[in-house]
Amino acid sequence: MKITDKKRALLAVEALRELYPDSACSLESGGDPWRLLVMARLSAQCTDERVNIVCRDLFRVFPTVEKMADAPLEDIENLIKSCGLYRGKAKSIKESSELLVRDFGGQVPDNMEDLLSLPGVGRKIANLILGDVFHKGGIVADTHCMRICGRLGFYPEGWKDPLKTERIMTPLIPRQEQSDFCHRIVQFGRDVCTARSPHCDSCPLREICLHNSDKKGKNQ
Repeated sequence: MKITDKKRALLAVEALRELYPDSACSLESGGDPWRLLVMARLSAQCTDERVNIVCRDLFRVFPTVEKMADAPLEDIENLIKSCGLYRGKAKSIKESSELLVRDFGGQVPDNMEDLLSLPGVGRKIANLILGDVFHKGGIVADTHCMRICGRLGFYPEGWKDPLKTERIMTPLIPRQEQSDFCHRIVQFGRDVCTARSPHCDSCPLREICLHNSDKKGKNQ
């Protein structure tokens, strides 16, 4: 009997939980929603490791949303330069901090609509904040998530559409598991299901992976 996508998704959740029992966001925000927002913005085309290093100085100089809102743009740029794309990132970080102070009492909102009103915040960052900080779930459709969910067969392999990935995976992964699932799948993408040479023979998801099934069929 053919296994359903829902069942395969639940099996993937269980396998990843067993493989990575301690899931956590690799951005070291200390659970602060504003710091997570800033760090997630800096992580575009930059490693989380680099963001963590840069933000130690950034948050030492500008430790609160109010101080960031009042900061000279050039000072922010100089502090985040090594993250790349620093001019656009600095501008959106300052503008979003100003908006938070002006319209939200300095607090990061807990809903998608208001989060998307902040400069530089898209659905990926919004879902990260909603899941990690407010425990409302959310599929963070980053490159690892898009690649691996496609390989597993939840949609055509090779798709690179974050919104489609989010819409397809959201009903398949229980809401209370979504945040941990996304963190675990990032680590899984680095350790096992790598972009160029996935370790299919030793993969703990190989029994439910359609990419692996296709390889078996071709070799038979």
